[in-house]
Amino acid sequence: MIYRVTHRTGYKYSLPASLSQNELFLYPRDTPFQEVLERQLVITPTPQYLHSRTDYFGNIAHVFMVQHPHNELAIRVSSLVKTKRPLTPSPEATMPWEKVIEHLASHPEPQDLEAQQFVFASPLVSLSSEALKYASPSFPLGVPVLTGAADLVRRIYTEFAYDKSASNVETTVEHVLMSRKGVCQDFALVAISCLRSLGLAARYVSGYLETLPPPGKPKLVGSDASHAWISVFVPDFGWVDLDPTNNLMANETYITVAWGRDYGDVSPVKGVVMGGGIHELSVVVDVSAQREE
Repeated sequence: MIYRVTHRTGYKYSLPASLSQNELFLYPRDTPFQEVLERQLVITPTPQYLHSRTDYFGNIAHVFMVQHPHNELAIRVSSLVKTKRPLTPSPEATMPWEKVIEHLASHPEPQDLEAQQFVFASPLVSLSSEALKYASPSFPLGVPVLTGAADLVRRIYTEFAYDKSASNVETTVEHVLMSRKGVCQDFALVAISCLRSLGLAARYVSGYLETLPPPGKPKLVGSDASHAWISVFVPDFGWVDLDPTNNLMANETYITVAWGRDYGDVSPVKGVVMGGGIHELSVVVDVSAQREE
């Protein structure tokens, strides 16, 4: 599949802002199952400083500063991305989850050592008895790791309500576990907390979903905005992406932008503004399939 992705972020200020500084994670990245054909970033007004870099996890970040008075700030990224269905192992053929923990601890291969950094707590993902208690029914002894992870994702999808008003960027995993409400970001962080509390490696993935579903198929939750899902590490295979919001194993309609320990590592737009008074934020995302040549 080839997709055109357009992500627009706009700020309107009630008073002139004297300075705006932001970090962006909006460029899709190349992966074994995704090729980025085009990328373009347009910022209005034109920033006095703009720098791109590759972060520790291999994501593309942009940092910019607008250093003169402005009443509006607009950020537009347009990308053309070619995807294919990821290869995934048969869940029942994967290693028992308790053996995965031992495997990560011994890290016989470089990819196992790399995965081990995603076992620990991070700023937005705590390791807790509550998360362990919630995860446990999906992981009796001997259950293959991907079978257990898929069941955990299914339970979050079934038992948690998608509610945009129930959380914000400061909502904790503990609160979401208690309220059973939230959005894709919250469900991803809950799943990661559960997996890491068991001792498994899980990372946070940001990206997009196709906006228009195929004929006769329901529209997926999160397809009109930035989306979030998780990746769980499977020894002798690699990372497998799962979506707790839609109870799916990621397919060719998923477009990866970035991954990290949690949302804080890969926030689409974050920064500071001086002045500006009250601001109004708007975000518009469109993902459309293109005719493949």
